[in-house]
Amino acid sequence: MQTVWAPWRMEYILSEKEEECIFCLALSEQGNLTLYKGSLSMVMMNKYPYINGHLLIAPKRHISSLDEMTMEEMADLLKTIKDSIGILRKVMKPDGFNVGLNLGVVAGAGVEEHLHFHIVPRWHGDTNAMTVFAEVRVIPEHLEATYSNLKPYFEGLG
Repeated sequence: MQTVWAPWRMEYILSEKEEECIFCLALSEQGNLTLYKGSLSMVMMNKYPYINGHLLIAPKRHISSLDEMTMEEMADLLKTIKDSIGILRKVMKPDGFNVGLNLGVVAGAGVEEHLHFHIVPRWHGDTNAMTVFAEVRVIPEHLEATYSNLKPYFEGLG
């Protein structure tokens, strides 16, 4: 049997669970996994990623559907997605990306009340049987290290 270490999970297991919106909290706090706070959109790292570099891009306004967005918010959000992909491409050099939006709990939205897109970098050979057979994800780099690598590039956005 192999052991997969994920030491940052203990903090989550022992912590009180947030009842507030994670995106609204990220906008108001310092020292979290927020990489970018623009005038209309934000970028934060997924605290429980599918793979290193898994980002969440959301409008700053607390809305749950595309219908609620202004054209300015949509344009800014798409530009932020494009810029985030460019930064991930430069820093992490993935071979491709999954970019998606889950609308509603039945569609997989973990935070249904605040619209957000996922950007998941992908590399040739990054899929493995761990998730399928053992319900385990292997994340090769600590979240704080990924954050430190990405943060300087997001400071130049805006």
